[in-house]
Amino acid sequence: MVRLPSFLLALLALFATTVHASEWREHPEWGQAFAEAHVKGTMLVYAEGDGTMHVWNAERARHPYVPASTFKVFNAMVAIDTGAVKDEFETLAWDGKKRSIAEWNRANSLASGMRYSTVWFYQEMARRAGQQRMQSWIDKVGYGNRDISGGIDAFWLGGGLRISAEQQVAFLRRLADGTLPFSQRAQEIARRITVYEAGSDFILHAKTGWGGHAAQDDPDENKAHDLGWYVGWVEHGGKRWFFAMNLDIVTPEDGNQRVELARKLLAGMGAFGKP
Repeated sequence: MVRLPSFLLALLALFATTVHASEWREHPEWGQAFAEAHVKGTMLVYAEGDGTMHVWNAERARHPYVPASTFKVFNAMVAIDTGAVKDEFETLAWDGKKRSIAEWNRANSLASGMRYSTVWFYQEMARRAGQQRMQSWIDKVGYGNRDISGGIDAFWLGGGLRISAEQQVAFLRRLADGTLPFSQRAQEIARRITVYEAGSDFILHAKTGWGGHAAQDDPDENKAHDLGWYVGWVEHGGKRWFFAMNLDIVTPEDGNQRVELARKLLAGMGAFGKP
């Protein structure tokens, strides 16, 4: 296999992970919604219908953070295309180690591991893929900063991998369109297992993430705290809204705001019907 020069890989990655929209539109009213929820963060939405990037805190939307469990979407496709598991239903036996989340203390699959964000399952998927194959997929996709230092089963949790909200949205658009370098089967499985909610006239694909990040990762404050993600897209009325939210988690209650706040802002845009 011919290996492209590093500078060309970097250019391709930059092109692949940057959303090219006709306009970035700031929403001060979204900032008010964050303030009312007593959290700091960013919300970025690419509205396919008008080709516009809607955002609160554009600077933060372009800043890279640890992806935490949002990386499971990528990891699931690697697992399928490397044969780590045969499909989304094949289970791995629980290792017997008691963990704080009940659903983790049993056998899991790609599908249940995505639903319950089962860390040990997706760590095993990464170990089965291995460092070399994982790096190859990261480079081909141009995922985030492409740095998987810190251990094959931890690089997305506390290692070197970083991704911005802008890059998350670009990645999700390619997944929804089936234009990632993964097989069509792997991408279809990823789309199925990320269905978070389905109503009579909408489908929400989404993934949460919760991870720690160092003070130097934060452009707003000079202190360390946890980071929460909520990323995905909504399909409704023949249109799609791709979104990525991240926020600071200072107290456990802040983590609950990810889904509630994102849904409120998306609903205001008509993603679930008339606002």
